[in-house]
Amino acid sequence: MCGMPQQPPVRSTPQRLPRPDASMSLITNVMDHSLDEGYAEAAARKQADGGGGMPKTLRAKLGLAGGLVLAALVVTVGAAQARVEAPVVAKEREELIDRIDRETEAADKLEDDIDALRADVSARQREALRRSGQNDRTDPVGVLAGAVAVHGPGVKLVVNDAKETSTGGDGDARSTTGFSDTGRVRDRDMQRVVNGLWESGAEAISINGQRLTALSAIRAAGDAILVDNRPLVPPYTVFAVGDGRQLSSRFQNSSDGLYLHALQESYDIRTALSVEDDLRLPAAPSVIVRTAQPITETAPEKGTS
Repeated sequence: MCGMPQQPPVRSTPQRLPRPDASMSLITNVMDHSLDEGYAEAAARKQADGGGGMPKTLRAKLGLAGGLVLAALVVTVGAAQARVEAPVVAKEREELIDRIDRETEAADKLEDDIDALRADVSARQREALRRSGQNDRTDPVGVLAGAVAVHGPGVKLVVNDAKETSTGGDGDARSTTGFSDTGRVRDRDMQRVVNGLWESGAEAISINGQRLTALSAIRAAGDAILVDNRPLVPPYTVFAVGDGRQLSSRFQNSSDGLYLHALQESYDIRTALSVEDDLRLPAAPSVIVRTAQPITETAPEKGTS
């Protein structure tokens, strides 16, 4: 009889289901073995040789502490050295200050000597002017030369900067327009004022108490005005001895007087002109005495062409 085909035996354990990530074997391997086997082997060998040492965090802390100790040592040594050198520096500074004071005192003494010698020279020159020449011409020559003090009627002219004065630019605008664009009185303004007063008939002139002569120079040093190398401080007070009313009228109608009026109108430079009954002008601090001799023409010899 034919038997039934034999059935395969039924397994008692259920069949294992495949992993969901079976198709991602590379990723699974990386996740399961995050540490390279070579690194793991090297770490194990270092541990076996006793080279593991102390943990890195503790070593870093000790290194930082050592660095701080070294920095503190350097700062301490520097502070100690500074304290040691401080008295030396202070002594050198005091010596330098003493030297500056001595040199300043010596310079002041030399300046006083110069003023005394200049006064002596001026006195001798004035005496020579009084003794030389004809008596009726001695006084006019001394007055015109600035060698003697004078007093008499005249005009008083005060010239001052504008109230809100700024140095502004470099003053180039004045070279084109002829006027100041800053409201500051310049040396060329005072030159025109003085020349205008001489031309109007002044016999003697002074600026801020300093007598002018025919050889006086009015210049500038920065924003300062110098008269014979002596600085002036605004306001600039000009005394001019002469016929007061006539001198005032002539000056105001002259080109230099109109120039000063234009400065007042356009740039707020302050001016004040008044006629005075009695002005006193000192003698010039130093007078250079020069003499002139007439040139005589010799008659041509006969027989020459």
